[in-house]
Amino acid sequence: MKMKHLLEEQPSPDTFMNASSSDASRDCSQDTGSNALSTNGDIFAKYSNFGCFPKELDLNPARMVLAEFMGTFILMFCVCGIMASTQLTGGQVGLLEYAATAGLTVIVLVFAIGPISGAHVNPAVTIAFATFGHFPWSKVPFYVVAQTVGSVLATYAAKLVYGIKADLMVTRPVQGCNSAFSVEFITTFLMMFLAASLAYQAATRHLSGFVIGLSIGLAVLISGPVSGGSLNPARSLGPAIVSWNFKDIWVYIIAPTTGAVAGALMFHVLRIQRPPCSPTTPSPNTGLLGHSINFARR
Repeated sequence: MKMKHLLEEQPSPDTFMNASSSDASRDCSQDTGSNALSTNGDIFAKYSNFGCFPKELDLNPARMVLAEFMGTFILMFCVCGIMASTQLTGGQVGLLEYAATAGLTVIVLVFAIGPISGAHVNPAVTIAFATFGHFPWSKVPFYVVAQTVGSVLATYAAKLVYGIKADLMVTRPVQGCNSAFSVEFITTFLMMFLAASLAYQAATRHLSGFVIGLSIGLAVLISGPVSGGSLNPARSLGPAIVSWNFKDIWVYIIAPTTGAVAGALMFHVLRIQRPPCSPTTPSPNTGLLGHSINFARR
């Protein structure tokens, strides 16, 4: 009876295996908490020692909105900085310097915040992605507000740092509203068509930042003499709000937005079928700008 009792109380090998595997997985999850945050980003407090965050708190939306705010702030501050620097040195704002600054800044931002928020930094891009189901409409207001606030604060910061008037950064039609509307529509159309195509190409995913930055620089060179080269409603709204000068602002809100939606629509019309994905080939939707497409599947 004693022997039988001991055999009944002795754990089976499967019990030892399950216990050891659970302990190992628990230790692994504790040691790699920060890595789990960077890959999943869904749960913060579960792997953290910070008691101020409640359990199972989803910080993905907050991180993405903050990334868009920071990205738009950096973009706008760099644009204001090159314009102010040229003005302070006694010269006119050169179109080539302006285009190069915008393009280089976008390259940096795509690689910096692309994996976090998709690096839209442009309300027109956000609305275009949402229009075709690649970004949830529920997050569009938060993105647009973050982008606009980032532009406003960047303009105000540049005004304080460089001591220049916000009117200097305001975009104005040079050859009339009709011409400005047309060129803003066309250049944003081309930019969004390229961004949408890159989101579906896994082979060029690692070059997306450079390609998009070059396209924006080229678009600014084309549109600058006619409209000032905005291509971004947030870029025009920031200086307009700080200087409280909203003359012809509708051009820089409607034209880029409709142009971006039309560019994304054109790509969807031309794309016959979705590229096939295999276990050995990563999905093209995991690219930097393609990050937005993943939201539709969550």
